Amino acid sequence: MAKTRIALELGMGTSLRRHDYTKAACRAVEDALWHNSLSLAEAFGFEKSDMLIEVEIGVQRPDAVDVHQVAAIFPYGNASVQVVEGGLDIAKPDGNGHTIIANAAVVVYFDMEAATGDA
Repeated sequence: MAKTRIALELGMGTSLRRHDYTKAACRAVEDALWHNSLSLAEAFGFEKSDMLIEVEIGVQRPDAVDVHQVAAIFPYGNASVQVVEGGLDIAKPDGNGHTIIANAAVVVYFDMEAATGDA
């Protein structure tokens, strides 16, 4: 069996006032997911729990994101979350704080045999 990439979804999330990197990261993942209804598991004869999900989040302070809270968003599948430096922190005009912008890439895989093209 080979881990085969089936889908890539992208999203953006913000924390406008609370300076909450985890909330911005969760919103980015939700933005990526909530625009779709992946029925790939059934199409390939898998259970939804067979999905291998890799999430990469970009924020200015990766250490401030609770990866367990982000992974808990997924209703099924096996999700792993990696947080890297990215996104944006945009200063408020009055100098009191900033707006956090997080970016998310959600990649869905299945462990399946690669097609050989042999007939």
